[in-house]
Order: sequence, then structure tokens, then C-alpha cells
Amino acid sequence: MATKAASVKQDLFAWEGTDKKGNRVRGETRSSSPTLVKAELRRQGILPLKVRKKSALTSRTKKKKIESRDIAVFTRQLATMLAAGVPLVQAFEIIGRGHENPAMQELVLSIKADIESGTTLNEALAKHPQYFDELVCDLVKAGEQAGVLDTLLDKIATYKEKTEALKSKIKKALFYPTAVMVVAFIVTAILLIFVVPQFEALFSNFGADLPAFTRMVIDLSEFMQEYWWAVFGSIGALVYAFIQAKKRSRKFNHFLDRLVLQIPIIGIIMRKAAIARYARTLSTMFAAGVPLVDALTSVAGATGNALYAEAVLRMRDQVATGQQLQLAMQQTGLFPNMVVQMVAIGEESGSLDSMLAKVADFYEQEVDDAVDSLSSLLEPLIMAILGILVGGLVVAMYLPIFKMGSAI
Repeated sequence: MATKAASVKQDLFAWEGTDKKGNRVRGETRSSSPTLVKAELRRQGILPLKVRKKSALTSRTKKKKIESRDIAVFTRQLATMLAAGVPLVQAFEIIGRGHENPAMQELVLSIKADIESGTTLNEALAKHPQYFDELVCDLVKAGEQAGVLDTLLDKIATYKEKTEALKSKIKKALFYPTAVMVVAFIVTAILLIFVVPQFEALFSNFGADLPAFTRMVIDLSEFMQEYWWAVFGSIGALVYAFIQAKKRSRKFNHFLDRLVLQIPIIGIIMRKAAIARYARTLSTMFAAGVPLVDALTSVAGATGNALYAEAVLRMRDQVATGQQLQLAMQQTGLFPNMVVQMVAIGEESGSLDSMLAKVADFYEQEVDDAVDSLSSLLEPLIMAILGILVGGLVVAMYLPIFKMGSAI
């Protein structure tokens, strides 16, 4: 019966009415029909005056995209409310009504409606895989079965918060090199298109051969003036093709993940980030009582790098045949000796989850320090690159004037 009820299409209805004191109240409710909305309002002591279905177009125009940090905040709120003894459905109602993002509000109320119809929390979350991955659903399922849902949600919230912090650091690390290239290109393009032509008009009256460096810069300027649309169009097409290939091509993503690990400085940061994710995820799942082999399946997708994901899946197969985790890790050649030794100590002492948590803490701090160092290194580098580009163009433009002065 619960399955049948869960399959009924739920729509979002906006309603207005008056409460027992005669005060005007309004809100939104998910239901399968206006009649059921009115019945629910009367049950709550509200006299319904208007009930209308919200159009999909109206909802879309007001929605903001649901970010991963929204899910992290939602998980923490839910964990806190359940730990305080608030019933699950009421917790969803409070969180949903209080959220500023209409899209997030709709998601939370949709899950609440599924739970009210008899669906378990883990099944309700699994209906939204774009927001709640297999790892989260597995942990929630384990919490529901063991009767410690509040404890497991607290672990999930901590895991999400740590993961979001790590993501932010990685984005920061990748932002600076991109900023250097973009700023350098824009400054150079402006100088070639708008500034160099002014000097070219001046040099045309000299009646003498220009230095080779100056001639090269002027030729480049003429090319940019004539074909700037092709240059910018090609760059835009390449960026679009890159984004599409990253979305659609698994082989391209594998190639990109391997390539990133080979880049100096950035590669080191990405390796440490992958190890931190691996340790944090496995620690969270193992502490929740998820069997090691099952946990490794979810961990593979959480590493954020195809090379490490493939290695974790190979480790899972080896552990399934009875091999120790630390030996399987050692054979991949992707984990530093310190990490392998920490895991070995954890396996021998029966404290694998706490040891993995320590590894995760260490490597998250390493990533943080590496990003700060990279930022400090790139700030003067940006100035140096811009100085070379601008200085080079200035020298090229003034060389004929210096040459003429020396001849005089």
C-alpha cells in the first residue's frame, strides 16, 4: 500500500487561509490534489480560502540552483534536530519552510511527502541521486536499520562539511593558474589591438627599416586587428568543447585526471586531496558499520580522481578474496608509505576508522598549506608575467625611437 501511495504524483500547491484566531496565513504544500490540501489544512485548524497549483514555469524562474553546500547544511540541520528529539517529518517541515532557496525547499518538502506516504528516509533520498549519492543513502540505511539515524546523520554532516572544505581548497588551487593565463591574454590582446596601432602610424613616417622585434609585434598586432573574432571564437569553441567532453566522455575524464596528477605543484595537491577524500570517506563508512568491501565500492567514486577510483576498485576485489587492506593499498603504488603504515596499525589494533580519520585530517591540512603556498607563489608570478608582457611590448615600440636617437 505504501508503494502505491509513493508512486502518486505530488504537485506543489500554494494556499491561503485563516487560523483559529482569524489571522491570515499562507504557505506551500506538496500533495496529489487540492482536495487533499484542504483536508490537511482543516486538520491543522486552518480554514482554506485559496488553493492553487504552482506552475512549473513559475517555480523554475524563482529557483536557484541547489549547490552541494546546500545539501551539507541541510544534513547538519537534520542531524541536529533528530539529536534534539524532533520527529523526522516535523524536522523536514521546519527545514523546508525555513529555507531561502525555493528549489531546496521543494526538494525537502518532496522528501517529506515521500516519508509521510510510508517510504523510508533512505529510499526517499535515493529518488534524488543528483543530490544524495550512494554513499549517503547507504549510511542512512545503516542508521535506520541500527536505530541510530541521528548519530549516522551527524557523521554524514561532518563528512559533507569536510568534503566541501576540501573542494573549496582545490578550486582555489586551480583558480590562480587560470587567472594568470586569462589576465595575461586579455592585457596582451588589449595592447595589440588598441595601443600598438598608434605606434605603427607614428613609425610609418620614419622612412627607415624597423627592428625585427618591433616588426614582429606590429605583424602580430595587424593579425589581431583583422582576425580578433577568429581568435576569440576559437578560444570560446575550445572552452565549450572542453566542457562538453568533460561532461560526456569517460575516456577524456580519465586522461584529464591522469594528466592533472603529472602537473608540477598542482599534481601534488590533487594527489593529497584524493588521499584525503579516500581516507575521510572510508573512515566515515567503516565507523558506521558498513562492511569494508561494500564501503570500498562507494569510496571509489568519492576519491574525485579516475586513477584512484580504479585503484580502489582493484583493492576492493583483493580485500574480497581475504587480502589485508594495507597490502592492497601498497600494491597500487599510489599511497605514501606513511598512509599504508597508519592503515596497518589500524587493522592490527581494530581502530581502522580512527586511523583513517587521522590520515584524512593530516592530508586535508597538507592540502590547505599547499594551496596557501601556491597562492603566495603565484601572486608575484602574475606580476612578473604581466611585467614581461607589457614591458616587452613597450620595449618593442620604443626600439625604433632609441635607434633613431642613437643615429642622431
